[in-house]
Amino acid sequence: MAQLQRLAVSPTQICDRKIDLTRQQQHYLNRVLRLSEGDRFIAMDGRGHWWCAVLESQETGLFASIAEEISVNRELPVEVTLMAALPKGNGFDEVVRQATELGVASIVPVTSDRTLLKPSAQKIDRWRRIAAEAAEQSERQFVPTILESVSFDIAVKDCGQKNRFICVARGDNRHLWDCLIGRFDPPRPSLIRGEQEQEELAIVIAVGPEGGWTDGEVKRAREFGFEAVSLGSRILRAVTAPIVALSLVGAAFEKC
Repeated sequence: MAQLQRLAVSPTQICDRKIDLTRQQQHYLNRVLRLSEGDRFIAMDGRGHWWCAVLESQETGLFASIAEEISVNRELPVEVTLMAALPKGNGFDEVVRQATELGVASIVPVTSDRTLLKPSAQKIDRWRRIAAEAAEQSERQFVPTILESVSFDIAVKDCGQKNRFICVARGDNRHLWDCLIGRFDPPRPSLIRGEQEQEELAIVIAVGPEGGWTDGEVKRAREFGFEAVSLGSRILRAVTAPIVALSLVGAAFEKC
């Protein structure tokens, strides 16, 4: 099964064990992947379900029929929200792509005191497509939610997760790794978690822009229950820091 190509589809495309493929998906399967009628691939709805699907044809084009559901779990045993200040240029493309590969559940693009531009609706759509592609590539069951961009003040005020961390480049703060290891018990399998335990295992990590968070932003985050943490003694780029933070989360929880 691992050799089969993967395709992210919308749940609305599935009806009566058939998948109504878009023109773009038909082109990708037939022209790019060189699949033909009768060939199999993995369809994933981005909400936790995988199916083995068979490519079929009809007068109006190609469609797929569902052969069987595939039971697989490659998700992190903790729900992680990345609250990331927008870097310059197209750097956020890589943040979205690599954060998805590392298992993030949702991404909040944040405009901060040192953020220059607010992203357009087209940018948000682009990031959502990148997340879907990265979820396919990394064999995830879920496609991360890419939220609309918000200001830093609104993001920290509306944060609902119990475990809140803001990464600060300088200062005498505890390392994120020490906070993760010291705060959480080894997670049990997701199928036997209760609602309270799921809440306990929800984490938000805020990572700043070029130049880092301002002192005022760190102060406001602390007022809303965020703990200032370090990612190490080196100063990381805005596109590198989220990857380091999420790698630490994966190492802390997936080793259990």
